Amino acid sequence: MPTPAASQTVKELDAYHILEAQRRNRPVSPHLSVYKAQISWYLSGLNRITGSVLSGGFYVFGAAYLCAPLFGWHLESASMAAAFGSLPVTAKVLLKFGIAMPFTFHSYNGVRHLMWDTGRGLTNKEVVRTGWTVVGLSVVSSGILAMM
Repeated sequence: MPTPAASQTVKELDAYHILEAQRRNRPVSPHLSVYKAQISWYLSGLNRITGSVLSGGFYVFGAAYLCAPLFGWHLESASMAAAFGSLPVTAKVLLKFGIAMPFTFHSYNGVRHLMWDTGRGLTNKEVVRTGWTVVGLSVVSSGILAMM
């Protein structure tokens, strides 16, 4: 048979002291430095960063393209192609690799996340394997795109 709950009035200062005592007794979370870093940490952060870079670049270029006539900038295709064509070969390859890498990584990692949404590849071993697969595919495909 349940017993009725007892209640008592508590002064505001007493309530504060009770809360303070409860806060002192709660466990303190360990700092992240006590954990072994895993590839999933890095790829999660990198996925967010590449997504932000890609979307931010899209919006910045779009806004610059719209404002270009006001400031006398030449962002039309012909002038951009001429500017890119005047660069040394090494700079062209590095620039293309720098543009391709966030795009390919974010795309491959997105496929990886879609695979997880179907319930596949969720074991620790599979997460590590697919993580390194995404890194490898991103570097190789970015290199191929940069050499085109």
